[in-house]
Amino acid sequence: MGILNITPDSFSDGGRFLDPAAAVAHGCEMAAAGADILDVGGESTRPGAAPVGAGAEAERVVAVIAELARRCPGAIVSVDTAKAAVATAALAAGARMVNDVSAGGDAAMLALVAERGAAVVLMHMRGEPRTMQRDTAYADVVAEVHAFLAERAAAAVRAGIPRERVLLDPGIGFGKDAAGNLALLRALPDLAALGHPVVVGASRKSFIGAVSGAAVGDRLPGSLAALAPASALPAAVVRVHDVAPTVQYLELLAALAGAA
Repeated sequence: MGILNITPDSFSDGGRFLDPAAAVAHGCEMAAAGADILDVGGESTRPGAAPVGAGAEAERVVAVIAELARRCPGAIVSVDTAKAAVATAALAAGARMVNDVSAGGDAAMLALVAERGAAVVLMHMRGEPRTMQRDTAYADVVAEVHAFLAERAAAAVRAGIPRERVLLDPGIGFGKDAAGNLALLRALPDLAALGHPVVVGASRKSFIGAVSGAAVGDRLPGSLAALAPASALPAAVVRVHDVAPTVQYLELLAALAGAA
């Protein structure tokens, strides 16, 4: 899953793809580099990010989604939104997946996804982007995150979304400290045991800097290392900024597994 942020304030690439033509070109580049999913977002979810109205968010993403769906028919276009109104417009424009950091917090979201025959990513986040890093203490971060996602997955299935179209994301960096993020990555097999595909979004995140001291632009090695636990899962999606290096990394892991 290649990340396409059409925002002025995302933590890593804010402002780079605000121009629709630049956004479409980058999306096509990621598809050509091996991205199976293009995840288009119009509202930053970095810690402390300010909210964006549904109208402004839709204006940023809908035309880009429509063009990517037309030009990259081999890729699934996803909309990264927690708003059912934005998801409605994006699905009408050609998106086939909703990546929802609120895990269906908008009461209309799950029914919408079911009605449109789309897939959904349900993510764990404590609070909201503006507040999520104020409290990162858990009695048992793995147990709490897995229990939350199990409940939200059950709600999605009850809403009519097929199990195989419900993906679970532990929310690396969303209301967790570095130790919590590492614990969740180590416990990915337990999350996969819930029977849903797992999504891992660790690319360039601050816990990599906390461990290694690397600045945001120098975190590719750490981003790749963080994907190692996901590579052994039966069904997983890795959400990344750097598509070509990630594809090469995963191809070599697969070749090594085959050689063994």
